[in-house]
Order: sequence, then structure tokens, then C-alpha cells
Amino acid sequence: MKIAIIYNRDSQAVINLFGKQNREKYGLQTINRIKNALKAQGHQVQAFEGDKNIIRKLEEFMPSVISGERPGLVFNLSYGIQGRARYTHIPSILEMLGIPYVGSGPESHGIALDKVVTKMILIQKGLPTPKFAVLEKPDDPLDEALSYPMIVKPRDEAVSFGLKVVRNEQELREGVKFIYDTFNGPTLVEEFIEGMEVNVGLLGNQPVEALPPVELQFGEGEQIYTYEDKTKQSGRTVQHVCPANLSPEQSEQVQKLAIDAFKAIGLFDSARVDFRIDKEGNPYILEINSLASLGLGGSYVYAANYVGLDYDKLVNRLVDVASQRYFGTPLASQLQTRTRDKRQAVFTYLTKNRDKIEEELKLWTNISSRTEDAVGLSTIVRKLDERLQKIGLHLSDELSNRRSVWTWETEEQKKEGTLLVFPIDIPIERRVYPVPFRKDPEWLHGEGIASSRAGIITVLYALSALKIIKKLKGKKIGVLAYSDEGRGMRYSNTYLQMAASNYEQVLVMNPGIYQGKVVDQRRGSRKYKVVIDGSSMRVGSKVKKDVMSWFMERYDQISQLNRPEDKLSVAVLDIHSDRYSILLSHRLQANIYVNYLNSKHADLVEKRLKEIFVVQDKEIHSNLEKLEERAPLIRNRSTKKLIEQLKSISEEWQLPFGVDSSLLPSAAGVVPTKTPVLCGLAPASKDIYTPDEAIHRGELLQRLLLLTLYLLKD
Repeated sequence: MKIAIIYNRDSQAVINLFGKQNREKYGLQTINRIKNALKAQGHQVQAFEGDKNIIRKLEEFMPSVISGERPGLVFNLSYGIQGRARYTHIPSILEMLGIPYVGSGPESHGIALDKVVTKMILIQKGLPTPKFAVLEKPDDPLDEALSYPMIVKPRDEAVSFGLKVVRNEQELREGVKFIYDTFNGPTLVEEFIEGMEVNVGLLGNQPVEALPPVELQFGEGEQIYTYEDKTKQSGRTVQHVCPANLSPEQSEQVQKLAIDAFKAIGLFDSARVDFRIDKEGNPYILEINSLASLGLGGSYVYAANYVGLDYDKLVNRLVDVASQRYFGTPLASQLQTRTRDKRQAVFTYLTKNRDKIEEELKLWTNISSRTEDAVGLSTIVRKLDERLQKIGLHLSDELSNRRSVWTWETEEQKKEGTLLVFPIDIPIERRVYPVPFRKDPEWLHGEGIASSRAGIITVLYALSALKIIKKLKGKKIGVLAYSDEGRGMRYSNTYLQMAASNYEQVLVMNPGIYQGKVVDQRRGSRKYKVVIDGSSMRVGSKVKKDVMSWFMERYDQISQLNRPEDKLSVAVLDIHSDRYSILLSHRLQANIYVNYLNSKHADLVEKRLKEIFVVQDKEIHSNLEKLEERAPLIRNRSTKKLIEQLKSISEEWQLPFGVDSSLLPSAAGVVPTKTPVLCGLAPASKDIYTPDEAIHRGELLQRLLLLTLYLLKD
């Protein structure tokens, strides 16, 4: 499980520093102890300051989960940066984000931090607490019902800040003035209970477990636990005695009162209740600490150790009780259970390796392999061969030419099976600077990450999952990679047709459409190059027509070939001209792109283009050449069963699923019409073939799970 430790120590990253500043801090040593304890249990752990950047950091560390996957969890140590309700800030943010966390909710933290509200609730519930009054200002009158000695403390501070015993009016006013000047807030004044001080730690929810009471022995000096004592500045050592010097009946009484107080203000998971016990043995609740210190010297850790929970066990027990509260059971790693359901085993394997999958995707994305880059393509093929051979697939000489297409297959020879297809080249010009992998909370960016790399990773981890659960053997699965996407599959299409005829269905790992949509229909395309030659002429010449003017006269005719109602688009993509010095252009080259669904419409466009570029001027020469042709993928009944199977898996596992069409051609159009084929099985993308190309981060795991479960089916 991913666990983020959130604390407040050094960062003041807020929009404005405003209001009451936090004075509580966790030591780095304690934070590291907690981190190491969680790592020792196999968790993925990172620690973050609880400031305004926490949402972005959590999104990057623990992205949204898929249905059935346990989300990450926060180990909350945050005291907040500023404000009177600072304990509530991080829990409130986590509840808004939908992230489980260890510890109480914001409303309970708010109550516990306000000592006056806490005491009012305790009184309402019939729980014993010392008599008290609240002084807003140093000169406010005091209720005559209170008697000295008394104790003064800030209304909403912790760690004994401003704590002082007062024995007369002068000391009272001095103590209240100090708190008013230092903390800019009201003072809680309560009767001081002479006697023993005892802390009771609480752990769990249903039931709440009370740890053995811990007695604080102060030695000489004031018999209270001051801030100076806690920070080792008082010159004395406060001893912790566990169990406290109480009779069994007294111990049971304070433990029950602690549990009642815990429930009274609605706490979760852990807390510490502080008591004073007078000379007659009567207990009084002083306050409730909703964020009990996990420092080694604290009474909470001391009591836990007494009952056999060493530091590592205590930390992981806190994670367990929070997990049980959110999910109904402790962590699977704690229960040490194993499932025999192969599908659940696949789910566990993939979700557990989410970070590893993204890290490997980063490595693949940062290897440049553009269509003209022979070295980069060779590197990709070598890595693919190593991975697939290790998984258990072998290169087929019959279905590979080792220049533009490579096909790996399992050993199974039966007709039934699935062929997985993806490109390894990225059709971007070499002069464009490569864009490296980068990650944000919702999208993963990088050159070719959508057009190629996400499909590769999806296939590799789907096959790895099948191997891990020992379900790859006996299945016929093929993987075809081609390197001429940028050339319109000029050389690989014949091999794909041959390979597809050996399989029951073909899945093309091009990017899908957002919200889990696969593609069952794609337009085809044709690309033409027209070259126009003429004479060099001076600017302003009226004797002859220059090639640019001649072409522009025909540009409007080309635009009129568009017929959106027939799903037919025609566009001029590139225009390049050559000229000498300040003379007009004597040569022009242009690429014309035709996007179509019906081949007959494309044939008519081609015929019309030939007519448009017929030359009647002796000074002008033109040549129209077809550079490439990509066949469309036409929606047909042969894919219906395939779609229904994927839809059924998606519904069972609550994965998003749908079917849509696309304007861009793909390898799916090459597959023979009798073979069921679907495209868009890789994660959804945006800005494909641009510097901002990206895949949807959440869909990476969703598509990987869908493909693996489909391949797993009998």
C-alpha cells in the first residue's frame, strides 16, 4: 500500500501567513522512525509537509484508483501551519480528496483542540472534569466558585504551552496576561487537582482498546508536566511508570472514563486522555489529545511497549485499525491471506505494480525511435525481444522480415488466439527536439507515449501477469510490432495480413478514446504529392503565369472536394516552393491528404485531382503521385462478439467502456475483413504527434486490467 506521512515542521508554504501560528513540531527522527517502520512492512512510503502544495504531491504519489483497488492512505502527523483550528486542515483536505487517513476527523480534532468545548461535552456526558472558567482578557472578573490553587492554560493550544499553577490573584492575573499577550486568545482557568497525573492511551475503534495507565512522576518542583519538561529544558527528568501505581479497580475506572471521553467527542483510531487523581482517589479528565505524540519519550509509546507493541508494531497497528475502519478488514499483508481466484491474482499483481509500470513506461518513452532513426528503432526491437523472450514468446521467422516488422508468438499452434499489434516508430521529423517523459496528476506526457509506448507497456505487463499466475502456457498469443507507421505501413501491411489470418481476433494497441472507449471504425487515408515546374520570372511580370499563382487557382477547387456528410475530407498539408534570389518561384511541391470512409468516394477524389492538375500551359509542368494509402476500418458484425466480451468484463470489474469511431487510420484497416478486429485498446490520449502528447494516467491501469482479463478468459 502507498502511505503518505504528512507532517508540519519547516514549511510555511501558504498564500499568506495570517493569524495564529503553529508552535508544535514533530522531530525528523520520529518522522524517519515511522517511515522506516512502514517500509519494513512492505509499504511504499513518502513524507510530505502539510502545506498548500499537498494536493498536487498526493495526486502524483497516489493517483485515483480503479474499482476494487484499495486507495493509498495518509499517516497524519499534521499539526497545521496556522489558525485556531489548524489540526483540522489536513483531515479536511483529505476528506475532500477522498483519501483515507490514520486518525480522527476534522470535527473531532476541532473539538479536542478547544479545551473549553471539550469540557462542556464531558460535563454534558456526566464525565468528571475540574471546575473551570474562561477569561477573555486579563482583567475579566473570575467566578467566585473557583478556589485556589488554580491552573491557567491557553484555550486552544497543546504541548503545555502557557501552562502554570497560580495560588493567588496576582499570579492569576500575571498568568492570564502572559497567555493573552503571547497567544492572543482567551485563557482557561480551572481548579488545580492536587495528586497524581495519569495518561491513558487509546487504540482502535470497535472496540476501543485502552492501554495501561501511565503515571507521570515529576520529582521536585511544580507537580505538572510543563512545556520545559517536554522539551528537556526544565533541568529535571519526568519519569514514566507503567502500569501506574493504582489499584486494579482504579486502573479499570480511568480506562473506562478514557474510552467514554474518546467516544463522547467522536475520535477515531488513537488518542490520549490526561487525568489528575486527587488524594481521595477521584479521577478528573484534564484534556483529550486527539493527536497523541508518537515520540519515543511519550507516554503513548511507553504504554504500547508495555503491552508488547514495540515501535514498529505500534505504527503498523495504527495503519491496520484505520484500514479496518475504512475497508472493513485490516491490510491483506497483515492477514496473510491468498486468493485462488486467478482474476483477483491478476488484479493484485497489476495494482501492486502501478508505480513500476509507470517507471518502465518512462524508460521506454525516453528512448527516441522516430521513423527515420535506425539506431533508436534497433534499440526498441532489442529491448522488446529480450522482454518477450523472457516472458515466453519467440520470434517467428515466417511472420517477420526483421526490418520493418517483427512477430513473437507463444508455442501454442492452434488456430484460436489473439494477435496484439502496435507500432514502434514515431512519425515525427528528426529535426524536432525530443520531448522527455513527464508526469502530472492526471496525464503522463512524452514523445510517442500515446502513439506507441503505452501500447507496448500494456502488452508487456498483460503477458507478464498471465505468466505470474501460470496462465500463459497453453494460450496462443502473438505480438506484432512494426516500424513503418510513418511510411503508411508500406512494408509491414502484407505481414500483418498474413499474421492476422492465423488468429481468431486482432487487437490493435493504438490509443483509445477518453472514458474507456475502444474504436471499431476508422477512416482511411491517401496522401498525394504534386510537383509543379515552371519558369523563373521577375516580380511583376505579366507575360507568363508563375507556378504559385497557377497552384493557388486550383487550391479552391481542392477545398471544394470536401464532403462532410459523406465523411470525406480533403486538405493541402504542406506547400514548399523553390526560387532564385528575388525571382518568383519556379518550382512548387505540395502534399494533399484525403481522409475517407468509403473507398469509392476516395477514388472519385483521386480522379478529380488528376483532372485539376492537367496542364494546358506549355510553360507549366505538373506531376501528381500517390505516396501512401491506408485502408479504413469498417464497422461490421464480426466484431460484435469481441465487443460484448470486453463490455461484460468491464461491467463486472466496473471499468469504463464504450465504442466510438476515429478520424485517423491505423493498422486495424489492414486486417482482413473476416477477422474480428478492434482498435484503441491502449489508454486514451490527447495531442497525439505533438510536443504535448499524453495518455490518461488512470486509464493506463484500467486498459491493462481489461486486456489481461480478456486474454485470461477460456
